[in-house]
Amino acid sequence: MRQTELLPADTSMGAVTLWVADLDSMIRYYRDAVGLTLFSEINGRAVLGHGTTEVVILEHKPMMKHASPHEAGLFHTAILFPSQAALAKSVYSVAQKYPGTFTGSADHLVSKAFYFNDPEGNGVELYWDRDRSEWSWAHGSIEMDTIFLDPNEFLKENLSDEPVEDEKKVGHVHLSVGSIPAAEEFYVKMLGFEKTLNWGGAALFVSAGGYHHHMAMNTWRSKGAGKRQLALGLGKVEIVLDSQDQVLETKERLKFYGLDSRIDSGIARVEDPWGNVISLQSRIPTAS
Repeated sequence: MRQTELLPADTSMGAVTLWVADLDSMIRYYRDAVGLTLFSEINGRAVLGHGTTEVVILEHKPMMKHASPHEAGLFHTAILFPSQAALAKSVYSVAQKYPGTFTGSADHLVSKAFYFNDPEGNGVELYWDRDRSEWSWAHGSIEMDTIFLDPNEFLKENLSDEPVEDEKKVGHVHLSVGSIPAAEEFYVKMLGFEKTLNWGGAALFVSAGGYHHHMAMNTWRSKGAGKRQLALGLGKVEIVLDSQDQVLETKERLKFYGLDSRIDSGIARVEDPWGNVISLQSRIPTAS
């Protein structure tokens, strides 16, 4: 792939939009348990994040129904923490306030991760990255694994009453899709991520700038799934580029491949093969 066909190295993930049935309940979860700040709540749309960074946007859709677990859509939103102490604080908070929602934990070699389901069944990963100097690559693929991580031992070693640096942001987004080859064609060939790992033909990890993964797609419970119907769950995934020129360049590349991408207020939107909406926007707002 030529360099001009890649997403820029400083590409990052923006907020994940969720369509929700019970807005108040979901605000309480992401604010009071995960520890995000409620930035605004207007006309059934709540924006939560940290500092000036939006992390989760909740849009009230009370008439929608839940999707089947075998359909394409969100597998989890992964929220990245700057330290193990900050991660421990949030993990402990969620486990205490929402007992029974913990679904697992793992040391992935590049990171340590804890998994939960929010009140409406959306997957949530809370994680911390090891320094990039500790990551290993082999034949162009990142070396990751799923090694047992004892949550109680992790909390014992890292939980403290001392103040911690508590920056939170979306580190990556993991989707359920119907086909790994089709996911690679869209997210790598067309959108411009680099493939970092194909895990047994059932999961694909992609990134920009040598990160272990900004996005992942798997068929573990959705193999063969077709296009999504309107349902609760994932509303939109945001990808943040450095400039408006980069947004336009990416839109032109999508157009070259015959994809119908729309642009509105400087934000380009395109659907992947399963109807998941991907939004491309500039880190620097466009001039009005």
